[in-house]
Amino acid sequence: MEATVTIGVPFDSVGRGGGTEFAPGTLRELGLPEALDARDEGDLAVRIRGAERDPATGLLASADVLASTAAIRAAVADALARGERPFLIGGCCAELPGALAGARDALGAAPGLAHLDGHLDLYDGETSTTGEAADMPISVALGLGPAAWVAAAGGPSVAPERTALVGFRDRAESVADGMRQPEDLPRPPLLYGAEELRRRGIAAAATELAERLGGGPFWLHLDVDVLDEALFPATDYLQPEGLDWEELAALLAPLTGSKALIGASLACYNPDKDPDLACGRRLVEALAG
Repeated sequence: MEATVTIGVPFDSVGRGGGTEFAPGTLRELGLPEALDARDEGDLAVRIRGAERDPATGLLASADVLASTAAIRAAVADALARGERPFLIGGCCAELPGALAGARDALGAAPGLAHLDGHLDLYDGETSTTGEAADMPISVALGLGPAAWVAAAGGPSVAPERTALVGFRDRAESVADGMRQPEDLPRPPLLYGAEELRRRGIAAAATELAERLGGGPFWLHLDVDVLDEALFPATDYLQPEGLDWEELAALLAPLTGSKALIGASLACYNPDKDPDLACGRRLVEALAG
């Protein structure tokens, strides 16, 4: 699988216009498809609108989240069936369950996942303090999120033992919120928090991770808040002690170079918080090639 296709996912699970839904258009203008040497398929017709939490799912704008998941699932499955490698330009992390479901549909089996994110994303409709779908993608992918969303994704869509949560820094906050912790799961994922990455050495840990995931097809998800807030302020949920650009490059290199990589998604860049587009340009440079 050699050809890459970019697919825009212009939505934001806060439920109103603006924010990360502008990311696909902005990154396209900054040359991301060309930097990836990709064919650009444009944007999916997806939006998330609504300020009310659904009592059954706990999601803001639940109907739009479910419909968007179905659209993303179909687009990813179609791209893989054509022999292309999809690269989703989000948008927010709510794109991930649909992407993984589409990959599972096309492959006939659950893929692995390298989830590079400042957050663990294991909330559900009860423990999320906001109801934003972007709090919950790992729960949904593991079949533990809101039942209707898991159903829209066709059930669990990743192999837990080949799911790696990488770069997270939200332990204290998520424990205080009552979010399930990864160690509490029947089949815990692989854990590479930001502190552990640095303790072990980023390049060495990334090489090990690529080897552990490379035994079968895997998906790569990059949420820009894995970066430190001082380096990348153009995102909505800022945290200190994140990766710098060199560390991100060392982390990505063995993953993007793996023959087992079948697709990728990018999330949570907010152009509204990047008036001179410096963050967007630096992000495109980091992803080039």
